Amino acid sequence: MLESAQALIRKTAEKMRLDAETIKRLIEPEMIHEFAFPVIMDNGKKKVFKGWRIQHNSALGPYKGGIRFHPETVREEVQALATLMSIKCAVAGLPYGGAKGGIAVDPKKLSRTELERLSKAYVEKIAHFIGENIDIPAPDVNTNPQIMAVMLDKYQKIKGYKSPATFTGKPVSMGGSLGRTEATGRGGLFVLKALLSKLKSKILNHKSQINPKSQIKNSKQFGTSNLEFSALSVAIQGFGNVGYYFAKLSQEDGFKIVAVSDSKGGVVKKLKVDELQPLDIPLTMKCKREKGSLAGCYCVGGVCDLGGGQTITNEELLELPVDILVPAALENVINEKNMKNIKAKIIVEMANGPITEEAYEYLSKKGIIIVPDVLANSGGVIVSYLEWVQGKARYWWSEKEVNSKLEEMIARAFETIWNKSVAKKISLKQAAFEVAIERITSAMV
Repeated sequence: MLESAQALIRKTAEKMRLDAETIKRLIEPEMIHEFAFPVIMDNGKKKVFKGWRIQHNSALGPYKGGIRFHPETVREEVQALATLMSIKCAVAGLPYGGAKGGIAVDPKKLSRTELERLSKAYVEKIAHFIGENIDIPAPDVNTNPQIMAVMLDKYQKIKGYKSPATFTGKPVSMGGSLGRTEATGRGGLFVLKALLSKLKSKILNHKSQINPKSQIKNSKQFGTSNLEFSALSVAIQGFGNVGYYFAKLSQEDGFKIVAVSDSKGGVVKKLKVDELQPLDIPLTMKCKREKGSLAGCYCVGGVCDLGGGQTITNEELLELPVDILVPAALENVINEKNMKNIKAKIIVEMANGPITEEAYEYLSKKGIIIVPDVLANSGGVIVSYLEWVQGKARYWWSEKEVNSKLEEMIARAFETIWNKSVAKKISLKQAAFEVAIERITSAMV
């Protein structure tokens, strides 16, 4: 993962004819904090954990990035993610650099009190090099608002003063922002709609599942006419926070969500061999919560049952004949093994790195439009920025205001990348990386 991230930056920077020393500064992290620390377990014994906080680049502003708890977390992964956070923040136009933190731990094997002690011990290690104007952590894999609350409380006790802007992704009661829970999924939807507003003429003439009779409606959201989305079919791999809210909000906007999946598989409904029918997303989530997974679960007509649809694997979902495919779970799920079977015309990368480089090149040459992860899933960090601003000002906005600011900022980021893509006849991904590198290098001294 680290080699891939660095290679992508190097390749883009070389095309931009940047010198070797500038490229080195873009790739190498400014600070690597690696440490081991003991935690007292419930049985009274001490257990040593390995942790990291890697601060990649601060040219544009304070470091920003999440903290993950995962048994397979290693330094290389944390460094790769910190590197990509620098790119993502620059793509979004935020005054942030990139960072990432992590602990090699399986949080499912810890009690609530052990998890709290682990979180506090980690903060004791990083407290002297984070802060609202230095480095602002947030939730990531297996961390959440409650863990951020514990970490912020410990940090404030160490420092001896209140500093709600030092951590984002907190509970609203501790200075968190309204709209943060749905932000990543909502941001991805805003980007998709911005893309469709640019592609409307091509889509209306496309000989595929996309309905050529779709109606054009006036929309002030993107400054241009907008599509009636009900003819567009969408399959989403991943039904966690990001995938669920992308599905729920997209369906509310009229998109036809025909398949969703979680780690154990997914559901789809077919009335005919080649015709996919829409799912009811809120009822599907209700069924998942009742049954523990999506596999074998389908909801229709207000009743959750097993008879309305059929199960599919995650691999099968990726190859469905849909207009829009949204990988929102794992990295590298679209690769050389399945790339020739992908039928979607648009792919929105809501997961980090869901498409391998080889598959990306193949799909791009086929004319498939891919919205890169550094743009598509930047809604989370944008609202984290808005939370940070609110925390520093000690003034909090309504959810409507937050969502409006998110839409404005992510639409502006898309517009910049789209314009560069069109002007230079390059992919959205390359355009995104060029925009980010231009912004970072222009701020370097």
